[in-house]
Amino acid sequence: MITIKSLFRTKSVDQIMGDQAQFSESVHGSGGMKKALGVVDLTALGIAAVIGAGIFSTIGTAASAGGPAVVFLFLFTAIACAFSAFCYAEFASSIPVSGSAYTYAYASLGELLAWIIGWDLLMEYAIGNIAVAISWSDYFTSLLSGYGLHLPAWITMDLLTASRGYELVQELLNTGVSFTDLAAKGVSNASIEAYQAWTTAPQIFGFHIVADIPAMLITALVTYIVYIGIQESKRVNNIMVLLKMIVLMMVIGVGAFYVKPENFSPFNPNGVTGVLKGVSGVFFAYIGFDAISTTAEECKNPQRDLPRAMMYVLGICTLVYIAVALVLVGIVKYDHLAVGDPLAYVFGPEGANVHWISGFIGISAIVAIFTVLLVFQLGQPRIWMAMSRDGLLPKVFSKLHPKYKTPSFSTIVTGLFVGIPCMFMNLTEVTDLCSIGTLFAFILVCAGVLRMDPNRPKVAGRFYTPYINGKYWFTGMVLLTVVLLMLFNADSMKSFFTYESWDSFRHKIPLWFFIIGMGFLTMLTYVKNLSLIPLLGLASCGYLMTELGWTNWLRFGIWLAVGLVIYFLYGHKNSKLSAKAQGV
Repeated sequence: MITIKSLFRTKSVDQIMGDQAQFSESVHGSGGMKKALGVVDLTALGIAAVIGAGIFSTIGTAASAGGPAVVFLFLFTAIACAFSAFCYAEFASSIPVSGSAYTYAYASLGELLAWIIGWDLLMEYAIGNIAVAISWSDYFTSLLSGYGLHLPAWITMDLLTASRGYELVQELLNTGVSFTDLAAKGVSNASIEAYQAWTTAPQIFGFHIVADIPAMLITALVTYIVYIGIQESKRVNNIMVLLKMIVLMMVIGVGAFYVKPENFSPFNPNGVTGVLKGVSGVFFAYIGFDAISTTAEECKNPQRDLPRAMMYVLGICTLVYIAVALVLVGIVKYDHLAVGDPLAYVFGPEGANVHWISGFIGISAIVAIFTVLLVFQLGQPRIWMAMSRDGLLPKVFSKLHPKYKTPSFSTIVTGLFVGIPCMFMNLTEVTDLCSIGTLFAFILVCAGVLRMDPNRPKVAGRFYTPYINGKYWFTGMVLLTVVLLMLFNADSMKSFFTYESWDSFRHKIPLWFFIIGMGFLTMLTYVKNLSLIPLLGLASCGYLMTELGWTNWLRFGIWLAVGLVIYFLYGHKNSKLSAKAQGV
């Protein structure tokens, strides 16, 4: 029987650790998962996940919208992540098992919210990796083209993009426009390539065979590496991260000599709105924190090394992002940076005109995106495994390979879950959807720390989020923010309360929920003396979620609704806590 109490039942830390140890012993013998990761390996995994496609592509779009002030976006994002990182570090130190935010929520917020965040993480990792695989394919085919090796368009493009490009071009051709005049009519090269992919593709029973084969192949390779063991994954990742960082240091060092001070003026051309336009592309990268915590059972000393690695990753990656952004806007005027490959662009004829570095950038981009794919593909099976161990998913998802000691079935499912869709899907807004999932995970982890008693006994050797009473600090910050908005942004506040149609209103719904939530949280803080750091993490991540648009909220809500159906049909009644409640 489903009751409110049963939906929010929690598992104690001792119970989680005991279940994990008992499961490993009874099902897999005394071996369990291999303990192969130290603090350097964990830091490399985090850097691999955070510094990927974003620094080679979306950083240009963010800089073009925010100007040189885009550095504040990275600072704000780093601060928001820092608050969440403290909370992640506390949980990782207290509960060193696979499962990440899912396990943390189970210990603090209850089974229903644990399921929700687990289901959210599955979407976040899968959709994120589909996007990463497609991005890797684009960079790889571009690099081959630079060496004169041109793959057929129909094996390097997804079906949806090709069909849309065909419809667009064919519509113009039907009106009498010649193929050679398409560019003059404003048709992009991408649309023309899509048309050619569709028309040159082989057909089976009238169905056009168009698929992104390189994306599928790289997913298969990464899945194999992850499948055969954490030791092999670690070695591949460490080498590639080292290569990536060497190239980025070279880019920063060489680029610094071509910076023009006049390009930093105006420093903030589009205000706060312009700076925050790039938030989805930037935050898309910061899933790296969650990816580190999924490897807790494979760490040599997780209670010490996981918190350290999280802080190291945040500091190193923020500095790298800011340095690269400053070099970009310093070499080329910010409004010219809305290109797919900004690093290569600024060293081309429009910028520094240093051609020899372009090859290094192209290779580094492929390496960087490969490492992101590797880390994400490493994380998702371990979340499947943790949910399966608790009974919320079938037992087969927690099966460990007898030789490699990896979650073998979950790894294969993850490979199929990513490899097949990436051949056919067009995910133009995927970074937004992945970002909303990441932020939601951060919010629940911060909320989990808020639920804990700050006066509970402390265990030596564990990391704890510093307790600062938020009663006056947080209340004062909220009131100060409201006053500053009224004084310096009165027009925007006035427009916020003015709606001409449903379409204009619905885009403000997330912000309304945020405002109401902040009001409730402020009152609760004043009464309960809540801790300031998780409060700030929850508030900053909550605000960033409001910047991701109504469409992404709707898609996110649909995904969570599907997950709830599965939970109530299978997860709740098969949960180990349900079995214990029934005396099984």
